[in-house]
Amino acid sequence: MERAAARTEELPGAGLVHPFGPDWEVFKVRGKVFMLLTETTGTPMVILKAAPDDGRTLQEAYEHVTPGYHMNKKHWITLTPGRDIDAGLVDDLVTESYLLVVEKLPRDIRPVDPGRFGK
Repeated sequence: MERAAARTEELPGAGLVHPFGPDWEVFKVRGKVFMLLTETTGTPMVILKAAPDDGRTLQEAYEHVTPGYHMNKKHWITLTPGRDIDAGLVDDLVTESYLLVVEKLPRDIRPVDPGRFGK
C-alpha cells in the first residue's frame, strides 16, 4: 500500500481525501476517484480502475489481483500483498488507473496529456 500511495505523489493533480472516514484513503484527480486504499477487511488493499479486458487478464495472471472490492467488478480491480505483486506492477497499475480517469476528463482540465504522459 505504501508503494501505491508513493506513486500518486508523482502524478500531476492527484490528491488524497477521506470521504468515507479515516479507514479509507481515496485518491482523486480533478475530483474523480482513481485509487482507494484500505485495510477494513484486515488485509491491505489497493483498489484501482482497469480497462475491462486488462482487469480480466490481470486476474487470470496474478493470484493477488481480484475484482474491485465494493466497486464495479468490470471496471475495478483489487491488489493485495503477495509475492506476485512487485513495485513495478503497482506503479504501472496506479499510473494506468490515473490515466483512465484523466482521459475521460474534459481536455481543458486535464493535468496531463494521457497519450503522452510517461513516454
